[in-house]
This record gives sequence, C-alpha cells and structure tokens, in this order.
Amino acid sequence: MNGYAYYPGCSLKENSRSYEQSLLPVFKEIGVPLEELNDWNCCGATAYFSVDDTMAAAISGRNLSLAEKSGRDILAPCAGCYLTLKKSNVFLASGQPKAEKILGDLKSAGCEYHGTVKVKHPLEVLVREIGLDALRAKIRRPLTNLKVACYYGCQLVRPFTDVDDADYPMILDDLMTAAGATPVDFAAKTRCCGGSLTGTIEEVGLRLNYILLKEAKRRGADCIVTICPLCQFNLEITQRKIVRRFKEDLTLPILFFSQVLGLALGLSEKTLGFSRSIIPLDAFRAKLGNGGAK
Repeated sequence: MNGYAYYPGCSLKENSRSYEQSLLPVFKEIGVPLEELNDWNCCGATAYFSVDDTMAAAISGRNLSLAEKSGRDILAPCAGCYLTLKKSNVFLASGQPKAEKILGDLKSAGCEYHGTVKVKHPLEVLVREIGLDALRAKIRRPLTNLKVACYYGCQLVRPFTDVDDADYPMILDDLMTAAGATPVDFAAKTRCCGGSLTGTIEEVGLRLNYILLKEAKRRGADCIVTICPLCQFNLEITQRKIVRRFKEDLTLPILFFSQVLGLALGLSEKTLGFSRSIIPLDAFRAKLGNGGAK
C-alpha cells in the first residue's frame, strides 16, 4: 500500500496530541503507511471561509498541492481540517473564475495543483478500505464489557455525505463493534457541541455540552468516543462547570476513537496517550477488565 500523506493540522500537535499519539501507532499496527505532509500549513479551519473564501481555498490548496507532489491522497484526522480541505478541493475543481485565479496564483508560487488528490478521514480508510473483517482479525483484547457513545459532531458528515448518513451515521459505531465494544443508541451523535461558543458565549456552550453528556449517561455509556479535537476538548474541559451548574454528576471520559481502537489492538495506555485525559479513568478501566491495556 502506498499509504497516505498525513495532515495533522494544528490541534493534533497541541491540545489534542493524544489523538496523534494514538492514531499513528494504530495505523502502524494495521500496516498502513502514513508520512507527515512536509511543510504543511494551517488550513484556516472552517470559519475562515466566512471571512475570506479566496484565501481559505488558497492556503488549503497549498496543502493539497504538497500532497499531490508526494503522490499520495491526504489523510486528515481532524474533522475541521477534513471539511476545510474537502471544501477547498471541491471548489478548486469547480471551474469558477475565482477558483481558476487561485489555481493560477498557486502555480505562480510553485504550488501547481491538478486536482488529483482525494481527502480522506481515518474512519473511511479503516472501515471502507481496510475493512471490518480484517480489523477484527487484528483485535487482541476485545473490549467486551465497554459501552461507548459514538459522537461524530457536525463536520464529518455535513455538508458532504461521502463518509456516512448525515442524520444517523454508523461508521464509528461499526468500528467500535469490531473492537468488541457495545455502542449505545446515542441519539445526540451528530448534535453540535457548540464549537468555539464555549469560549465566547459560555452559557450556550455549557448547555449544548450538558445535553450531550446527559444523553450519553442516560444511555449507560462508559465513555464518549469522538473523532473531532474541538468536540473532545469541549466535552472534557466543561464537565466541572456543568456539574456545578446543573447539579448532576455527568462526569464521563471523552476519548478519541483511535485510543479505544488501540486498546483493542493490544497497544498500551501509555502509547495511546491516556495520560493526557483530565477526567479520571478508574471506572473506565474497571469496565475493561481483562480487556484493558496497562
């Protein structure tokens, strides 16, 4: 397999290092080569399109050009980066005058792009390309006693629906089932966590995260498993304030899917970045029983 040009984005190098720390060994374990995109730049995140769509497409276009030169499709674990790169890729292929100008400017800057790169999320690669049967064959510690709430957030399945259904996706649920865990019927799986509202209009952000945590608890989940750095950050960092404000114990570990899958593959908690969790993991570990990794 030729592998992928791995685009970490800013979050996986800073606040969400446990995502990268777990994702890389998981892909190594299943034999999919990842080579970090050389000299990548920030994608501008999805908000940049509402500020300056020309610049937003241009800076993402540079990353797409770098991936094209490497001869690989681009793998973007962050849901925001995935959506931004995908939007830019579609726009640059549209033939619109603005898109043609951006492509011309990129070429002038030594970043010619011909639109041959596909933007992929790790879930697509694991479930659609590697396949659940092949993954099951690599599971060493089935997470039999673990109940998980699979949280997709807003950006993986909207507005594009290449990965899964926009209203009730199942691709992450299927992956967790292959790992031996039991996904709960989590009706809030694509409900917004508030994104940056948590830091700008705190009351709204806390309320939105409260709804997600309460639903996961109500369904009996032992943890929430997500694919988005901002969702993981919001759901984890707001818990103490939510408990104080709503007078309910909604404490719940918020983990990246790669951390949970890594445990099932037999990788250690240290390797997978569990030490970065700010939520106590005692109850989570107790549920793992013999299926856990020390």
